[in-house]
Amino acid sequence: MYQLVETIKCKNGELFNLRYHQARFNLTRRALFHRKDEINLENVIQIPDEFRKGLFRCRVIFGEKIEKVEFHPHQYRSVKSLKLIEANDLDYRFKYTNREKLNTLFEQRESCDDILIVKNGFITDSYISNVVFFDGRKWWTPDTPLLPGTQRARLIHEKKISVCPISSVDLAKYQKAGLINAMQDLDNMPKISISDIVNF
Repeated sequence: MYQLVETIKCKNGELFNLRYHQARFNLTRRALFHRKDEINLENVIQIPDEFRKGLFRCRVIFGEKIEKVEFHPHQYRSVKSLKLIEANDLDYRFKYTNREKLNTLFEQRESCDDILIVKNGFITDSYISNVVFFDGRKWWTPDTPLLPGTQRARLIHEKKISVCPISSVDLAKYQKAGLINAMQDLDNMPKISISDIVNF
């Protein structure tokens, strides 16, 4: 089985959304390995001094047990256009380090900056993010994500975004899309005009 990973935002020595990462980490170990014991991420993750200033991705790589914790500098990527890509057989319910199928889809983006994956007619995720849509009044996120993210879980819990079915046909109802993940929330996410989403 491939390794699994939790990617956690680490900024100036602080780990963000840890309770949501902990919940998904526990759920993954129970589902895949039938492990009922819980490993406390806060106790395991030690931030070295050289990673205490600046923005980093903390990657916790694990199987039944944690195998390693690593830190990588992070820079935000500009995303101004999306290409709709159909992938009806794609399954990414757990966050694996192996992303070959997603990489293959990403390579089909042509001149666009990122992809928006459509499964059985419904919007799921982008290449590395959950997606939200603004209707002029509030933000909505599809109820069909490939992988329910930790940022998505927090924003739903805080009632900053709402959940509903969103098909590719429904996109015309919205003004813009945003991409959220562990490193970016509503305040610093890329925002893309619906007119800059390229059809199949």
